[in-house]
Amino acid sequence: MDLRTTFLSWPVVRQLTGDDPLGRGRAAQSAHTAALVPRTSTADRVVDSVCPYCAVGCGQKVYVKDERVIQIEGDPSSPVSRGRLCPKGSASEQLVNSPGRATRVRYRKPFATDWQDLDLETAVDMIVERIVDTRKRTWQDIDANGHKTRRTLGIASLGGATLDNEENYLIKKLFTALGAIQVENQARI
Repeated sequence: MDLRTTFLSWPVVRQLTGDDPLGRGRAAQSAHTAALVPRTSTADRVVDSVCPYCAVGCGQKVYVKDERVIQIEGDPSSPVSRGRLCPKGSASEQLVNSPGRATRVRYRKPFATDWQDLDLETAVDMIVERIVDTRKRTWQDIDANGHKTRRTLGIASLGGATLDNEENYLIKKLFTALGAIQVENQARI
C-alpha cells in the first residue's frame, strides 16, 4: 500500500484539508460507516400498526422485506405518540421474530398430563362449540321473580391492560351480545 495514500486517508488529514474543519461530518467518517445503509431503505413495504404492549396505542411503522419484519419504528404521524416509542415498543420487532415465539396452539385435555399441538382452525372451532354449548345450558330468559333477564351467568370475560380502547370496546360488545354480564378488565381491578 502506498504510504502517501495511507497518510492522506487519515481522518485528521481529511479534516484539515477538506471542507469539514471541525471533523463532525465526512472527514471523521470511515469507509465502513460511509457504506452503511439503513435497514428501512431496503424494505419492500411499510405497514402502519399500533404497538401491542399497553393501552396507550402508540403508532408504529412496520418495515417488511420478503414478508418478514425487519424493523419497527414510531409513526411520526400518530397523534398519540408523535413518532416516539417506549423501550418495549421499540423492541417489539423481537416479539415478531423471536425464535422462542409460540406459533402453534397448544392444548391439554382435561386431566391429561401432556400437551398436544392443534392447528388454529381446530382450536377456534373448539372454543366456539364450548361458548355456544355453555350459553345454551346457562341461559336465563326470566329470573325467579318473573323479570326478563336475557342473560347467561356461565360466561365471563377478564380482559388485559395490553388491549387498546378499540379492542376492549369490541370485546365488551361481543360478550354483551352473547348475554354475558360479567365483563371485567384488569385495569379496573
